[in-house]
Amino acid sequence: MLLKITLLPGDGIGPEVTDEAVRILETVAEVFGHQISLTRKDIGGAALVSSSNPLPNDTLKACVASGAVLLGAVGGPSFDGVAANMRPESGLLRLRRELAVFANLRPAVCFPALEDCSPLRAEVVRGTDILIVRELLGGIYFGEPRLIQGPNGQRSAIDTMHYSEPEIERIAHVAFELARARRRKVTSVDKANVLDCSRLWREVTSRVAMDYPDVQLSHMYVDSAAMALVARPAEFDVLLTENMFGDILSDQVGGIVGSLGMLASASVGGPVALYEPVHGSAPDIAGRGIANPLGAILSVAMLLRHSFRLEAEATSVEAAVADVLSAGHRTRDLAKPGQEPISTSQMGNFTAAAIKQRAKSVA
Repeated sequence: MLLKITLLPGDGIGPEVTDEAVRILETVAEVFGHQISLTRKDIGGAALVSSSNPLPNDTLKACVASGAVLLGAVGGPSFDGVAANMRPESGLLRLRRELAVFANLRPAVCFPALEDCSPLRAEVVRGTDILIVRELLGGIYFGEPRLIQGPNGQRSAIDTMHYSEPEIERIAHVAFELARARRRKVTSVDKANVLDCSRLWREVTSRVAMDYPDVQLSHMYVDSAAMALVARPAEFDVLLTENMFGDILSDQVGGIVGSLGMLASASVGGPVALYEPVHGSAPDIAGRGIANPLGAILSVAMLLRHSFRLEAEATSVEAAVADVLSAGHRTRDLAKPGQEPISTSQMGNFTAAAIKQRAKSVA
């Protein structure tokens, strides 16, 4: 198969982790007999520097014409003074909208080898395997009006949370369909005791659940869900959330399973899907070769599975990551006192070697 991919390295540690993700793509292509057509383009701060636009037209055209898009990260403090509509993050929000990717899938798995990396006790975090299904194109991040108004010293700010029934229905169907392939449990997160948006969310989600009698639905307020994720994370299966709640809870879950650097994501629903690690650009460690590339590498596994329907290839990447961690290899974010951390590129090398080793043993 020809894997036509647009690569958006982005800012901060983005180029470093995507280099290792590409290494894994090339290894998979070699082992399984595929070809890769890779187009590199700028986005975010890198695009602002090169073209004064966080999402240049040629970047968008390349993304739309590809089979999948792989992103590193965007943003950084050096762009804090830029107008809101030109900030690096605005380019990413626009890309999501242009690609019509309304469903963000964020798996959070506690690998057995990383139980001691969680701030929770091993017996609490053991077996954690959560899939956060986050609505990505609605809510307060996209609602209008949004503005800051008034004279200095008396300014007020307005952000608008907005959801329609069709928007809620389509993301709910995604969550229930995915739950059918897992443990058949959906926990819908809202703030229905306060927000009208959440009351509508709960009503529509409950109605959609009637189409899935084989899936158990429960509702939780977001504050209760945050507490329960720390107290009993292994009990959750599919977590269905609106945009902002999903953004917050997925970062919390990253800490629970050991490191935000371990989390991958897939943004799907449109003709071309977008894949990216959940972590940010981490400018404080950029260029030092110490970032954890496994979130980007696991995003490659999601890319292979969801965009190209290559299940064996995706599984080989995930199994290789488990092998590398079981062998004791740790980047700085995962290393315990007394453990010697390895570099970003070393982690990529070990993972690529594990993919090859697994293929050799099968052959």
